[in-house]
Amino acid sequence: MTTTEIAPLTGLSEAQVGALRLDFPLLARSVNGSALAYLDTGATSQKPRVVLDAERDYYEQRNAAVHRGAHTLAAEATDRFEDARGTVARFVGADDDEIVWTSNATEGLNLVAYALSNATAGRGGAEAEQFRLHAGDEIVVTELEHHANLIPWQELAVRTGATLRYIPVDDDGAWQLDAAATVIGGRTRVVALSHVSNVIGVVNPVEQLIRRAHAVGAIVVLDACQSVPHLAVDVHALDVDFAAFSGHKMLGPTGVGVLYGRRDLLNALPPFLTGGSMITTVTMESAEYLPAPQRFEAGTQRVSQVVALAAAVDYLTAIGMDRIAAREAYLGQLLVRRLGELPHVRVLGPQHSALRVGLASFDLAGVHAHDLGQFLDDRGIAVRVGHHCAQPLHRRLGIVASTRASTYLYTTVDEIDRLVEGVTAAADFFGAGT
Repeated sequence: MTTTEIAPLTGLSEAQVGALRLDFPLLARSVNGSALAYLDTGATSQKPRVVLDAERDYYEQRNAAVHRGAHTLAAEATDRFEDARGTVARFVGADDDEIVWTSNATEGLNLVAYALSNATAGRGGAEAEQFRLHAGDEIVVTELEHHANLIPWQELAVRTGATLRYIPVDDDGAWQLDAAATVIGGRTRVVALSHVSNVIGVVNPVEQLIRRAHAVGAIVVLDACQSVPHLAVDVHALDVDFAAFSGHKMLGPTGVGVLYGRRDLLNALPPFLTGGSMITTVTMESAEYLPAPQRFEAGTQRVSQVVALAAAVDYLTAIGMDRIAAREAYLGQLLVRRLGELPHVRVLGPQHSALRVGLASFDLAGVHAHDLGQFLDDRGIAVRVGHHCAQPLHRRLGIVASTRASTYLYTTVDEIDRLVEGVTAAADFFGAGT
């Protein structure tokens, strides 16, 4: 069987991928005496030189506090900081003032949840009344959510007296859309869902749930951590109210994330973190807050990370997100097919979905995921093992942990071949299935 039997090779050729890999210094290293095969981008991506250089240049030439000083360095730092906001906004189809900088996507999701809690407690005045939750109101998630898009809503339900409900998945891990019609109803106030599952790699049909949620007047919060780095995403076209994603999964540095929010909603939400740089007037008794996005950016900001994230976005844009998505769809199908052909291997998720990123999780019968991960690491192959911060989904699929291989624009077919060979060798070594 040739790889062309799996899917047409579109987007980026092997030669083009080989050229791109030269931009990533870490990919040239060896691990345990073998060339590194990095198949853990779902956890964090590697960084091209332009991103490393952008952060270094900021510190060497423009390091200063933003939105504060009147001197030249402060003005240059502020310009870079706000230019980056515009760059990221255009990348996801948002307006500049709809982009809030956070430390990561988890903080962004918690920001929305805690702001709703503050509104429920009476903070934010008349504008925030639209967000007030009452006992009997419902918050809806899905059974495949990452813990970062589950636990904040569990906590919000506890704080407000609302009820947390979820849309179940089927035996393959796909949403049971028929159930959504009954789960999302007249008492639903918030619907939080993942655009792409970090376990099964399938692009979820979020448009259907977004329409259903808005039909009953609910707010939609999108976990876009596994979609924005890999697909062309337009938050306005999707019609979501909030969306969160992380810089470190899209070639950017750690320590920076993005929260998108509709302008009218952001300006009506009470703040989550408070302090300097997000206020207009402060007395000993009270404070008044700036409009969004600054009202959600208290304290000293992660300026160098923001600048480097903009460099990552420019890099991705220059390559083309449609080309990256096509390449990853090919790699994802290749992973599913090649792994699924191995004895004693169960690939999680729908097997024939055309809407997929380059990610696949699997279980090798009778072999613990951590043992398999160590076996592969001995051969220089880096994968993720465990429950991937999605324990309810693993429990629904009848396993405790899985092994996840995740690709990106720098992944080669040879690396997938090495993974398949490594899993085959591991099955023999551990006596899989016995």
